Amino acid sequence: MPKNILEMKKITKTFPGVKALDEVSITVEEGEIHFIVGENGAGKSTLMKVLSGVYKHGTYTGEIVFDGEMREFGGIRDSEKAGLAIIYQELALVPELTVFENIYLGHEITSGKGIIDWNETIVKSVEQLKKVKLDVNPSEKVGRLNVGKQQLVEIAKAMSKDVKLLILDEPTAALNEDDSENLLKLLVDLKKHGITSIMISHKLKEVAAIADRVTVMRDGKTICTLAGDEISENVIIKNMVGREIEDIYPKRDNFITDEVVLETRNWSAYDSAKKKHVIKDANIKLRKGEVVGIAGLMGAGRSEFALSMFGNPRNYHLSGEMLLNNAAVSYKHPKEAIKAGLAYVSEDRKGDGLILLQDVKQNITIANLKRLANMGVINENEEIIDSENYRQQLNIKTPSINQTVSNLSGGNQQKVALSKWLFTNPNVLILDEPTRGIDVGAKFEIYSLMNKLIEDGMSIIMISSELPELLAMSDRLYVVAEGVVTGELSKENATQENVMKLATL
Repeated sequence: MPKNILEMKKITKTFPGVKALDEVSITVEEGEIHFIVGENGAGKSTLMKVLSGVYKHGTYTGEIVFDGEMREFGGIRDSEKAGLAIIYQELALVPELTVFENIYLGHEITSGKGIIDWNETIVKSVEQLKKVKLDVNPSEKVGRLNVGKQQLVEIAKAMSKDVKLLILDEPTAALNEDDSENLLKLLVDLKKHGITSIMISHKLKEVAAIADRVTVMRDGKTICTLAGDEISENVIIKNMVGREIEDIYPKRDNFITDEVVLETRNWSAYDSAKKKHVIKDANIKLRKGEVVGIAGLMGAGRSEFALSMFGNPRNYHLSGEMLLNNAAVSYKHPKEAIKAGLAYVSEDRKGDGLILLQDVKQNITIANLKRLANMGVINENEEIIDSENYRQQLNIKTPSINQTVSNLSGGNQQKVALSKWLFTNPNVLILDEPTRGIDVGAKFEIYSLMNKLIEDGMSIIMISSELPELLAMSDRLYVVAEGVVTGELSKENATQENVMKLATL
């Protein structure tokens, strides 16, 4: 009989106006890879924050039994001492410090006199890097590593604390396919060495690939725990959303016209700081009523291309031509692009897309306050009416439009970010990783919204690292590799194989 390393019994956690967890119970067996899945707002991350001590004992009700003992964690340090480590989607690394400094940050190796023993720190860091199969110089600054390698440094940091239970919250959301696959292989390898893992993920293929058991949550409650042959994408989806989703990608009628609304000709953007072109001699066309996908590996220049068109906020040196409705345009600031009818939904909704400490209402209206202002004074009644309309149209799950955005789930934050740009009445909408880190139900709603916007006459550029959604939702695809558009694919020729060939040229 397998031993339980963790039991959480009837955990209830309440925020103002919201019961985030409602008597949630879960058991995790020693040495297993246990996934927790559910729609955004189901309570997954909240449950893990309770477990790890982010939400201290006394702020919730229920019991935690870890490694055979009743636990009442008063913070992260308490849970780490017990052998529990949590890694968030937003990595807690210091970019300007080296790999070895980051691995032992907060639990430094010291000599008898309390002085840091740097030589021993480097030796031990190399040992931890070997455990996670990361071949980098421990003296390299973390900020110079790609996201996949940074993720492994974070795991090496956890391993250095003699971890027994490793919790990973959406660890592959920002990774490309190769880095995601390497991380999954690492978890399987760590399992062989006795490390138990809990992983939160919206990528159901990886759940089905390596999960020993899967706990499904919905609306702050535990729905079921699946094991063995029960673990399949269809069964997981049905339990997550409470219904069958026959087609994850809703069908769209053809609304494409011959009218070219956006075009670039030999468009180039040179990054003076990096001393290289982030995009070079790019030629693309976007027609009215069309979704054009931009594919490529992470770092290929997809987001840089989009930002260079959207008012060039990173101050690249631009050359070539950009045409909007057949007229040459040049935007020196995003507000000029917005005024011309462009909108850009950032891949980083928390860093660039939203003001987390403001409420839903303020975030929705901030990009177009002139629409609400009269003589410089905002009409608050209109702001409430417009914000409430978007809340209803996009099915934003929030007790009120006065709710602080940081308190919303990832999927609902993304809907607020979309609402913000739709409020500017754009003709061209650039979506950069529009479904990153959100559940299958919220994805379906965003895909359906895209179809509705196209039907209403909008044109969309979609950037995504998830090839299946890019292939399903795009009418045409451009592929970018190392800043160069390496090919254009029609709907019929757009396959994963053809995209990857062009992405690796």
